[in-house]
Amino acid sequence: MAEKLATFTTMTQGTADDYQIIAKANIQHGINLPDRILEHLELLKGDHGGFAVDRYTHCLQTATRAMRDGRDEEYIVCALLHDIGDTLAPTNHADFAATMLEPFISDKNYWILKHHGVFQGYYFFGFLGLDKNMREQFKGNPHWEDCAEFCAKYDQNSFDPDYDNEPVETFIPMLKNILAQTKKSIYMAN
Repeated sequence: MAEKLATFTTMTQGTADDYQIIAKANIQHGINLPDRILEHLELLKGDHGGFAVDRYTHCLQTATRAMRDGRDEEYIVCALLHDIGDTLAPTNHADFAATMLEPFISDKNYWILKHHGVFQGYYFFGFLGLDKNMREQFKGNPHWEDCAEFCAKYDQNSFDPDYDNEPVETFIPMLKNILAQTKKSIYMAN
């Protein structure tokens, strides 16, 4: 108990040295982030949700298609992780992925991630009694076409049990590169 109280006191009355120690711990936490994300991606294995491939394979296919189409590393990582929230946030998985990657990606890729669930609905909302054109509410946004393209070229087509996708090891260096470069954070000085 005394140790916990000492930690609390340090946090509330910390010196510059105390916060440097905390900053170093946060750096180490960030170094381990790719491994933690990959562990969570693995949770999608075996979860088919009615599809011909599991969600893990779907993510690998989406990333593979983006890579083979010549997309940059950031886009490919977004494609790999676009559905990572399916297990923890099934009713708002797109928001989950977007929030997780927001500090590391462009505004355009963030917007694509955040809205891909609604845009993907174009292909199946009609079967659920929903408006397949729900994405039209975002018409006029500069990233509308980008999101529609992501779904049409990569997301929608990546449920193919016969597709020869790359293994996750192909994407690990890309993931590490993207997560090593924080672009925006409340903890960064301007």
